[in-house]
Formats: sequence, C-alpha cells, structure tokens
Amino acid sequence: MSFENPSREEIKQLLVAANRVAVVGLSDKPDRVSYMVSEAMQKKGYKIIPVNPNATEILGEICYPSLSDIPEPVDIVNVFRKSEHVVPVAEEAVKIKAKVFWLQLGIYNEEAAKIANAGGLKVIMDRCIKVEDSILLPGGK
Repeated sequence: MSFENPSREEIKQLLVAANRVAVVGLSDKPDRVSYMVSEAMQKKGYKIIPVNPNATEILGEICYPSLSDIPEPVDIVNVFRKSEHVVPVAEEAVKIKAKVFWLQLGIYNEEAAKIANAGGLKVIMDRCIKVEDSILLPGGK
C-alpha cells in the first residue's frame, strides 16, 4: 500500500466539520508538544478530549484512560504515540466510530492506516493538526 494523505481541501473540510478531538497520548506537562498543540486547538474552538491513563484532568477537561471510555462521539482521534504503538489505537478508533484517524508529525504506520481506512475513517499521517488548522483555517472555524 502506498499511502497518500487526503488533499489539503479535504483536510480543510474535515477540520471544519470536526468539533470533538480525542487526543491519545496528551501529556499534562505544558512543555510537551502534545499539550501545546492541544491547547492551541482548544483556543481555536475544538473540544479537546484527553486520553491518558495516568491523568484525571488535562487542559480543564476530564481525561479518559482509553478511547473506549469516552462517553460522547469523537470526530478526530489525534495521536501522539510512537509509530510502533498506534495499531491498537487505530483498532479502538474504528470501534468508537470516529471519523478521522490523525497521526501527528513524525508518526507513520501503514498497518494502522489500513485498519482505520477499512473501518471507514479518513486517515492523515505525519502531519501536525495545529499547523494544518493554522494554514487551512487561519481565521478560525
């Protein structure tokens, strides 16, 4: 499989349609990239749903141990985990019927992409959601 991210226009439409972003691997440490990116997205109007089994609250939001524990629908699953650890996250994203499986900059896993894609999710890999949002929706949603 030769993976290709959706077009910029398609990514823009996915971001416009999204409200709830579950962030797998969101750190509660403000100096971490996952925290900074999620905080910026929160300020742009997205509801951030932290997923981290080692925290109870991040960015003022209840933190869940796994995607399956989130009691509301999720539009985007944004992943801050090493590439070799994302296959189970893709499986869980399919299980909760998320719409988009987004692997942050530097994260790439074709097996996870196949799983998510087969489950009906749009897949974006090796891209920063904050950068894409800033470029495609500079004035906000």
